[in-house]
Amino acid sequence: MSPRRSYDQYCSAARALDVVGDRWTLLIVRELLAGPRRYTDLHADLPGVSTDVLASRLKDMERDGLATRRRLPPPGAAYVYELTRRGGRLLPVLQALGAWGEGELGERRPTDALRAHWFALPLARGLNGEGVVEVRLDEGDFHLFVGAQDGPLYGYGPAPVEPDARLDLDTDTCTAVAQGELTVLDAVRSGRIAVSGDGPLAKELREA
Repeated sequence: MSPRRSYDQYCSAARALDVVGDRWTLLIVRELLAGPRRYTDLHADLPGVSTDVLASRLKDMERDGLATRRRLPPPGAAYVYELTRRGGRLLPVLQALGAWGEGELGERRPTDALRAHWFALPLARGLNGEGVVEVRLDEGDFHLFVGAQDGPLYGYGPAPVEPDARLDLDTDTCTAVAQGELTVLDAVRSGRIAVSGDGPLAKELREA
């Protein structure tokens, strides 16, 4: 485990950056907002990170109380990492950072990796209320736990329960939302997001 580096400044922002300012740390948090993840899954969804750096960051996050490591019971019998309550409180930080960085996206470069669930944060910013929302994209499906106070923000694949709303949209629309060029509600009104489902969230979106 690497020794913690510090800015040695008596400032809460500097102290926070002592903990989460290293490269990859906040992106690991982004991945763990989906709930417990195996090391191999984290590595697959963080293209560009080396195995050594990922292992080091995870150890640092355990030391700093952001994440924990535990063994799944049989038949899983694998180790997973998950956010602590303290680590989960970084969600507003990531939301604010994502909103601030909307204008930095620009056009997707040939070298840019993309995972469907990376759109979870910008879509969640545009949804109000509480409930499960299933999102269907060209790149894959994921689901959001809108308004959840504890636990995962999103998950992979179809919703584990009957969702309150289903959103069907293409990558261009999702990109426009992520870039701040289009709101979720405007995309629904213009027909770029198709809403289905009988839950309160679906009804609210269709009537907005």
